[in-house]
Amino acid sequence: MFHFLTGEEQRAGYARQVARVVKQGGYVLVSTFGPEGPTKCSGLEVVRYDAESLHAEFSVRFRLLESLKELHETPFGTTQQFLYCLCRVE
Repeated sequence: MFHFLTGEEQRAGYARQVARVVKQGGYVLVSTFGPEGPTKCSGLEVVRYDAESLHAEFSVRFRLLESLKELHETPFGTTQQFLYCLCRVE
């Protein structure tokens, strides 16, 4: 759902909340549309990310451990690229 947060303050608020509730040593897995993903979903604008730009949305307390892209086939027969980033809270 992070890709639906198109406003900078929305994304910053989300990242602050995650940083507040995930304890040091904890893990965060975030999934968004990848760089080749759709520009809209269900008629709504989205933000697409690569691993570096998604990681940049979160504070320096988050260390990127791994990322991967996946092509997801929708029920409508189209494909959408997703990005997954696994981070550890330092």
